[in-house]
Formats: sequence, C-alpha cells, structure tokens
Amino acid sequence: MNFSATLFKRYRLVTIGKQFNHSSVTLTSVQPPKNKGSSKKPAKESKPTDEPIEEEMSREQLEEQMASLEKELEREKKDRNYFQLESNRIQSFWETTERQLQEVRAGRENLYKDIEEDEWRRQVEIKVYKQKMKHLLCEHQNTMCELEADGLVSTEERHKEQKQLETKLHEEMRAIKVDTQQISNENLVKELELKHDEEMTKARISLEKKLAETEATYEKKMTLLPQELENLRKNETSEREDQWNSHIAGLTEDHDKALRDANELVNRMMHQVLDVSDSLKTQMKEMKTKQQEKEKDVITVLPDNKRLAELLLKVEEEITGIEKKLKNNVKKKVVCVDAREFPLLQLERDELYKTYSESIEKVQHKAGLKSVQLDTKLTALTDVLEKTHAQLHSVLSATNMDQTALAEVANKIQVLLYCLPPDFLACRHCYSCLLI
Repeated sequence: MNFSATLFKRYRLVTIGKQFNHSSVTLTSVQPPKNKGSSKKPAKESKPTDEPIEEEMSREQLEEQMASLEKELEREKKDRNYFQLESNRIQSFWETTERQLQEVRAGRENLYKDIEEDEWRRQVEIKVYKQKMKHLLCEHQNTMCELEADGLVSTEERHKEQKQLETKLHEEMRAIKVDTQQISNENLVKELELKHDEEMTKARISLEKKLAETEATYEKKMTLLPQELENLRKNETSEREDQWNSHIAGLTEDHDKALRDANELVNRMMHQVLDVSDSLKTQMKEMKTKQQEKEKDVITVLPDNKRLAELLLKVEEEITGIEKKLKNNVKKKVVCVDAREFPLLQLERDELYKTYSESIEKVQHKAGLKSVQLDTKLTALTDVLEKTHAQLHSVLSATNMDQTALAEVANKIQVLLYCLPPDFLACRHCYSCLLI
C-alpha cells in the first residue's frame, strides 16, 4: 500500500510539471501588438522639428506645433499604458508560476516525508520480523530441550523394561536380546537425529529465502526512488533555467530598445533647443538694438523736457508775480499787458504738458509691447520644455529604465541649457524647477 501511494504521488507531480511547462510556453508566446500608426506618423511629424525655426513664428504655426506636440503626448501616454499593462500581465504570470513552483516543492517535500515514513515503517517491520525470528528460535530450542528430556525419560523407562525383560528372559535369550536391543536403540536415535537435522535445514532455508526476498525488494525500492527523484529534479531545473533565460533575454531586448528610443528623443530635443536658442539670440540682439535706439530717443527728449519744465517754472513765477501785482493794483497798464499775455502762456503750458505726457506714454507703450512679446516667447519655450520633459519622463518610467540612464539623459539636457547665453537664465530656471 505504501509503495502504491508513493507511485500515485509521483504521477501527480509529473502531471503538475507538465501543466507548469504548458503555462510557461503560453507565457513566452505572448507578444505585444504591432502599432500600425506609430511607424508612419512620427516620420511626418518629425519634419517640422528638423527644419530651422524662422526668426518670428506666427500664431497659427505655434498652434500647429502645439497640436502636434499634444498628439505626440497622447501617443506616448498610450504607449506608456500599453507597457504598463504588459508589465502587469508579466507580473501576474510570474506570480502564478511562483505559486505553482511552491506547490510542486510542497508536493516534493510531502513525497520525501512519505518516503521517510515508509523507510521508518520498513525498519519497524524488520525489527518486528527479527523479534519474531528470535521467538521462533527460542521456541525451537525449547522444543528441542523438551524432546531431549522426553527422550531421556523414555530411554530410562525402556532400560527398566529391558532390565525386567532381561531378568525374566535371562535364561533363554540373554545374549541375543541384548544385542538386538542395542542395535534397535542406535537405529532409532540415528533416525531421529536425521529427521531433526532435515527439519532444521528446511526451516533455515525457507527463512533465509524469505529474508533474501524481502531485502532484495526493499533494496530495489531504495535504489529506484532516489534515481527517479533525481531525474525529476534535473528535468524541472533544466526547464526552469531555459524559461528564465528566455525571459531575461526578452527583458534585455526591451530595455535596449527603450534606451535607444530615449537617446533618439534626447537628440531631437537637443536639436530643437539649439534651433530655438539661435532664433532667440537673434531676436534678443534685435531687441537690444531697438532698445538702444529708444534710449537714444529718450536721451534726446530729456533736455526738451527739462527746458519745458524750466519754462513752466518761469511762467508760474511770473503768474505769481502778476497775481501779486493785481492784488496790489499798482499799475493798471502793466496789469492789462500781463492779462493779455496770461492766456497765451497757459496755452503754451498745456501744450507742453500734452506733448510731454504723450511722448512718455508712447515710450512706455512700446516698451510694454516688447516685454509682452518676450514674455509670450519665454512662456512658449517653457511649455515646449515641459512637454518634452513630460514625454521623456513618461517613456523612461514606462519601460522601468535604470536610474543611471535617466540621470545621464537629464545631465545632457542640463549641460545643453547651461551652454546657452546669460540672457536665457529664465528658461534655465524654469527647466530646473521642472526637474525638481
């Protein structure tokens, strides 16, 4: 019964191993679906990024560029979701295989325990059998002693009878009966000894055969079980090593592909940032030249403003003097002349105020427009940097890339930004804030 139970458990372990191999084959056969649109669309959308950006971009071009960048962001999100699903699926397959492995190991441990129990039971049976053999030998010795005692008693009685017979028939058959009695007694003893020896040999031979048969059967079992278990273990380990090697090769290929994609994206970003930096350099130079011209215009207008202010002060002083003269009523003629000149001076003052305020407002309006243009361009550049950084971060996080590779890519972008002139400190500050 124990041997049949071990055979049934071994068959169950073999069936579990076959099911595990079938599930592992289905796991390795899963492949990601081909993205039909990804091979054509990036080629079309990469053309405007490779072309040099003009000095001044229109609003429609900026909107088109924003739309293309949004499409790229959506596509990268889809890719990230797909890779996340694939990673979750692989994790679930890995958990199921790990669970099945634990079940197989538990079955193997149970089988080892059953083998140990069978071995213990066999040892117990051997001990019991030895004890039975000892009891049989003891009984046999007791029977031999009893037979010897009975033989001694019977010989004594026969001797007595013989003596009685000899005494009775001493006269007639004294010599003959003595001889015949001795011969018969010797023959009987020899026959009894021969029969006893034959029975002992037969019993010994049968018991030795039984011992040899039991020892041979258990030795065969003990030699076959370790070999079969070793073969099962070797097969399982070889299959598991092949599966893990294929899985590791697939992961390394995916990792290398993700690194290549990230490097290509970084190179494109570097080209874009260089083109944008060149265009911004030219625009900043033009703005500096215009600002210098406006500063020159302001410098030319300042002495006129000073002169007009001095004239206003003089006119105000004259007006105060005229008012004093009017109050005192010293001379009517002078008052009349001053009264005629007073409205003319007021008109001149009003015109000077208007021209001064208008010139200041014009200069402020022009400076405000230029600052607004620069702010819009800086915001557009920061948006482009944010989108590209988000795309890069999504690609790197979706493929579970090493932190060393991510740090290298970020260092490349930071080096490229630090190579820009000091006028682009705002852009660099925005990018550093994004990284933080």
